[in-house]
Amino acid sequence: MTARLIACHSILQLDARHPLAARCLLDAQDMHRLVMSGFRGWVEDGQPDARAQMGVLSTWSVDLRNNVLVLVVQSKVNPDWSHLPGEVLTAKVETLGVDQPLRRGDRFSVRAVLAPLTARRDPKHPERGTRKLPEVRPGHVREWLMKRTQPATEDGIPAEDNGTRHVGAVFDPTTLAIRALPAVTSNHHAGLRISRSEIRGHLTVTDPEAFRATLADGLGSGRAYSCGLVLVRRP
Repeated sequence: MTARLIACHSILQLDARHPLAARCLLDAQDMHRLVMSGFRGWVEDGQPDARAQMGVLSTWSVDLRNNVLVLVVQSKVNPDWSHLPGEVLTAKVETLGVDQPLRRGDRFSVRAVLAPLTARRDPKHPERGTRKLPEVRPGHVREWLMKRTQPATEDGIPAEDNGTRHVGAVFDPTTLAIRALPAVTSNHHAGLRISRSEIRGHLTVTDPEAFRATLADGLGSGRAYSCGLVLVRRP
């Protein structure tokens, strides 16, 4: 069985000292607006699921020593970044077409910034019952991720779903590295706080179609705020 990920990747390198980039680093909603500004006109204004319709996912990292903000945006429609002021860009925007075949047994290196949530009782407020709370400790993030792996059986067929959405792959625990990242917040949304973790390692595809869905739709919560994009490449 073979599946294919067909998408567009944009790579933007921004001057972190420019007011536009600086605001994005300070406020998650400003970062969301920057990402979505590349897709005007594809969906009617005001639709609540516009990001999901266009398959927009993003991730970013910042080199504070050299003042460079690197933003990677994935989409299933072509973006237009020509409206960005020239002085904010430190390099020409790269727009790359992705047509990645996915087969059972394929091995990839992986990087993702995730915002995992788990339904459990808040020990500080047990009277509120079960709530979705963020996982912030690397060990807990590892457990969250492993619950979503999808090992193959002896005949090569992925194991049965246990009620949790599977990623269509199994991670190599010996290569999996997890580190906590600073949470992102927003002054535009009171109480918005997204706990983030970066994962790196290797995985093996067990269910190509499920893995394609993971790459196309993202993993975990906070997808509107630059979490959930799973980037892979062949080692």
